[in-house]
Amino acid sequence: MDLDPRQYENIAINDDDVHSIVLSYLIHNCYKESVESFIACTGTKQPENYMENMEKRKKIFHFALEGNALKAIELTDQLAQEILQKNKDLQFDLLSLHFVELICSRKCSEALEFAQTKLSPFGKEQKYMEKLEDFMALLAYKDPEKSPMFHLLSLEYRQQVADNLNRAILEHLNLPSYTAMERLIQQATVVRQCLNQEAGKDGPTPFSLKDFLKS
Repeated sequence: MDLDPRQYENIAINDDDVHSIVLSYLIHNCYKESVESFIACTGTKQPENYMENMEKRKKIFHFALEGNALKAIELTDQLAQEILQKNKDLQFDLLSLHFVELICSRKCSEALEFAQTKLSPFGKEQKYMEKLEDFMALLAYKDPEKSPMFHLLSLEYRQQVADNLNRAILEHLNLPSYTAMERLIQQATVVRQCLNQEAGKDGPTPFSLKDFLKS
């Protein structure tokens, strides 16, 4: 049986720590208005340079999320050209997003030309070969949304690329690439999993973050 949540009730949590965790999440995700309201309501100390490049990050994130990868690339290069130059995986993912948008717009000839000029050079490296083949396979389907590679057209995939781009920008700006909330959840999950493994078969049921959040 898992730990009774009531056992946590007597553990004191500093309000300032909670505020810092929430503020970290809001800044990371570029919620400018929410950041300002939260600081005003809680009296939390305003982080130095917390607004630095937030509007630019927000625009870049949303362009990537909407599938307008070329605009996201343009704005990222304006902010710091070396971000994509040093991150070939991210560069490939963004270019792939544009390829997908051309496919979805039924601009197959333009998509093929784009793939030949911008994506094919990545095929020289084995780690990109499989993904490149999946993207190119979309050209074979009249309705790519119904293809086995439909996930490449999904909002979830664009969200993943946009998140990775945001993290890369934050890292370049010497800011945390993960929120305090994410790091806490990651650490808590690992600790609980290790405790379960040490307890063996007679211990509690395997830890599930999803179930824990429901408790």
